[in-house]
Amino acid sequence: MTLSVVIVAQDEERTIGKVIEAATPIADEVLLIDSGSTDRTIEIATALGAQCRHQDWLGYAKQKNLALSLANSDWILSLDADEILTPALVAEIKGLLERGSATEYDGYLIPRVLFIGDTPVRNGGFYPDAQLRLIRRGKGSFNDRLVHEAIKVDGKVSSLKNEMLHYAYKDVAEFESAMDKYARLSADEFARRQRFGWKCHPLNELFHPIWTFLYRYLGRGGIKDGVIGLALAKIYSDYVRKKIRYLRDLQNSKA
Repeated sequence: MTLSVVIVAQDEERTIGKVIEAATPIADEVLLIDSGSTDRTIEIATALGAQCRHQDWLGYAKQKNLALSLANSDWILSLDADEILTPALVAEIKGLLERGSATEYDGYLIPRVLFIGDTPVRNGGFYPDAQLRLIRRGKGSFNDRLVHEAIKVDGKVSSLKNEMLHYAYKDVAEFESAMDKYARLSADEFARRQRFGWKCHPLNELFHPIWTFLYRYLGRGGIKDGVIGLALAKIYSDYVRKKIRYLRDLQNSKA
């Protein structure tokens, strides 16, 4: 069985080379959908044998679904431009396809390790962060969401044991900036679906962030990650607070 690796990217020269190099041993084709890089992303990807195509940004789900639609293989592995397969995961996927046992399911979840710089985060609710990324062609697509998009599969789903590495943020400050963007997008998503009600209540704004911090830092073991664990728990708590405030602003503007 054949495998297409599809990647959406823009200005990802920091990681794109490692992403493609790690996936190449199991890929019959690597397709990169670029939304307007001004750095060396296209140059690096092309040199490593990837097929590159430009598409103005359509939104997370639509951009990734376009990538899925262009794949030609029996199976598709959808990756972000900062997700690197480990050798163990490559071997696991290769064995799955060679044995033909992949046909028992239509999709596979892959555990993912978040990195802040070069530091892995394995606690605080950030791991295993399993993502459904390996699917049989024609059996799945990303749901129509502004943020936190995920593949929905028409069929049976299983999980792989080995993990991919998610080099998403250069430092804590970049993580914090991203969380502010996601808070706005998440609030927009709730508003689009007319989900207001208790979510906008002042008591929810007061207690939900506190609960989030305690749950992630103590309940999910963020304390084990030291200084970074504390920082991420605080930022995620603030992300919840901002999302509630942004949602209330949208509710008031509609009213």
